[in-house]
Amino acid sequence: MRVSVVVCTHAMDRYTDCYEAARSVLDQSHDDVELVLVSDGDEAIADRFEDDFGDRTDVRVHCNDENVGLAVSRNNGAAVATGDVVAFLDDDAIADREWVAELVDVYQREDVPAVGGKQVPRWVAGKPAFLPAEFYWLIGVTHLGFGPDGDPDEPGEVRNTFGSNISFRMDIFEELGGFEKEIGGRRGDKNLQGEETEFCARLKAASGYGVYYNPDAVIAHKIFDYRTDPGWLIDRAFWQGYSKRGMEVLVPESTGDESEFLSSLLFDSVPNRLDGIVRSPSVAGVLQLLFLFVLTGAVGAGYLYGTTVWR
Repeated sequence: MRVSVVVCTHAMDRYTDCYEAARSVLDQSHDDVELVLVSDGDEAIADRFEDDFGDRTDVRVHCNDENVGLAVSRNNGAAVATGDVVAFLDDDAIADREWVAELVDVYQREDVPAVGGKQVPRWVAGKPAFLPAEFYWLIGVTHLGFGPDGDPDEPGEVRNTFGSNISFRMDIFEELGGFEKEIGGRRGDKNLQGEETEFCARLKAASGYGVYYNPDAVIAHKIFDYRTDPGWLIDRAFWQGYSKRGMEVLVPESTGDESEFLSSLLFDSVPNRLDGIVRSPSVAGVLQLLFLFVLTGAVGAGYLYGTTVWR
């Protein structure tokens, strides 16, 4: 089974990280992997790709005519790919050597349209003591409470995984027309996020199945210093709440996971953290509990703001 891995980038200052992501794809243990590198409108980046990888038959390079954003860049990468499966990896991620093999293993065992995996953090600037694991999804890392039964170490069907660790059978990806290019730009709104959520809702409607989550298909997501700034996290939480309201209106069938997550926060995480603080008091424990409430409030505020825009 041939797997085409699409990696997109848009800025030359990210090239070193993108190169590392590309190398991790070419170093996979699976013996039939194609790397598709997409430059989002920058010819200089495409030229660097050609210089570094142009002599390889297992690498394809595509440059968009102009800057069109991540969703369209991913679609363009899939359009030039030749694999039976198309997978997506961000330019600031590093794939475990067995990543593709773990994706393929599921496709060969299960009749599923999509497979995704776990994202673990690579703390470039150090791990922040105040950030609760329940909110790791804000930094693109599989969070505490994710999974078919709320266990990130258990495999099974989920609505969707992160866009940096997700794959689809090529025929159904093409049949459904790829990611919706207007998500993130609909009505001129650049703060709306969720092309993976929207596509996977269409996927389930068409196939009756969402995404098979394999926690053994692992990629490491680099967490740079700006992603550990409390102000950045609160702002991101706000716009994530806004986006959840947008998805609720645009894709009603995609909702449900958020309510379960909130219930888990209130009835599982908070009591467990309070018990932990009583049993073993620590500054980090108190900070994480406080920030859990702050981030939950920011998501809620974003959602409420979204109700004034998305009706």
